[in-house]
Amino acid sequence: MATKLTPLHDRVLVRRIEEGETVRGGIIIPDTAKEKPQEGEVIAVGKGKSNEEGKVRPLDVKAGDRILFGKYSGTEIKIDGEELLIMREEEVLGILSGAAKPAEKHATSSRR
Repeated sequence: MATKLTPLHDRVLVRRIEEGETVRGGIIIPDTAKEKPQEGEVIAVGKGKSNEEGKVRPLDVKAGDRILFGKYSGTEIKIDGEELLIMREEEVLGILSGAAKPAEKHATSSRR
């Protein structure tokens, strides 16, 4: 049975997007030397943040957005064996639009 998590208030649930195993020179980087990616996909968002008047301001990010976040942002959690991050919207640095998926990056270059 899959567990469903809905973040509260201005929190965002994020799945990290892993980078490829090799770099341009063809060097394979071992897992122990890799830094955790700072790019992710929003899985779920909360309702929004309440102001002093009690009105809820909806979040700027939505489920499905690709985002950038700080190196030490959020709290790592594990749901159904999958490692996810939960963070406040203010920890999101930006939304990526028009970015190629990591697997598609290599298919577009054909230089001789």
